[in-house]
Amino acid sequence: MAEAAGGPRPQDCPGTSSAQAGRAAACQGCPNQRLCAAGAAAPDPAEAAELRQRLRAVKHTVLVLSGKGGVGKSTFSALLAHGLAADEAKQVALLDIDICGPSIPKMMGLEGEQVHQSGSGWSPVYVEENLGVMSVGFLLGSPDDAVIWRGPKKNGLIKQFLRDVDWGEIDYLIVDTPPGTSDEHLSIVQYLSAAHIDGAVIITTPQEVSLQDVRKEINFCHKVKLPIIGVVENMSGFICPKCKNESQIFPPTTGGAEKMCQNLNVSLLGKVPLDPQIGRSCDKGQSFLSEAPESPATSSYRNIIQRIQEYCDQHHFQEEKII
Repeated sequence: MAEAAGGPRPQDCPGTSSAQAGRAAACQGCPNQRLCAAGAAAPDPAEAAELRQRLRAVKHTVLVLSGKGGVGKSTFSALLAHGLAADEAKQVALLDIDICGPSIPKMMGLEGEQVHQSGSGWSPVYVEENLGVMSVGFLLGSPDDAVIWRGPKKNGLIKQFLRDVDWGEIDYLIVDTPPGTSDEHLSIVQYLSAAHIDGAVIITTPQEVSLQDVRKEINFCHKVKLPIIGVVENMSGFICPKCKNESQIFPPTTGGAEKMCQNLNVSLLGKVPLDPQIGRSCDKGQSFLSEAPESPATSSYRNIIQRIQEYCDQHHFQEEKII
């Protein structure tokens, strides 16, 4: 993984999914040795079989990533889950693995809820009959409690969420991740590799300070062989609700996500304009899609969600052909 830090990859690099990641002789002197050693090793065969068994009824899994914090990743995860669950025939689950900053309980209107345990494992907390949520936020005594954990403990909780939660029959499992490319990302990719991942949606804003970190995120996906469904440009302009003129609050000084996607041969799923109602809806724990159905941002979200569904359906069809 040394290339991620700008240096040459060690000739005999064992790779991030190896049990020897960060520990092999070839790792000595690599700038990413500590990161790889702290990350979760690939599950052993018995553990992989256990994860496959637990997740066997999950049809599609989508990771939501961002290189930079504050770009609206958790907001997108929440609205993606709401949008998919609008089809009452679909069962949707939202897993929040942002261990140190769990925003999903607040955004989904579930603050103060607790996890219940049954004979078949932990039960998700339900927003609707077809929309379940799991987050470390449900395990805290107060929303203000800080989670001060090192990597191995975070990895253990992520594994527990996948192994011990009774997800049941799920059409879509949406995984909201923290910003960056750290322990949590390595863990979720390696644990889910024992089952199935459709791909990742990467969230950015138009300005270069965000795009430079998204390029790292795309690089991470390539290195761990995680398919990229596409990029969403969030906060992409502001359309005045009165005069309907558009202003660029965050100017795309280097061409924005559109230019970056062209250069890196990655799909641009869409652009979502700013709308103050999005923040208000999240703070109230309500779905912005339902509260502002006529907003240009709602239209953008719905188009993006449709593209993600089409990708997942095509991915599933191709896998069935291979089988």
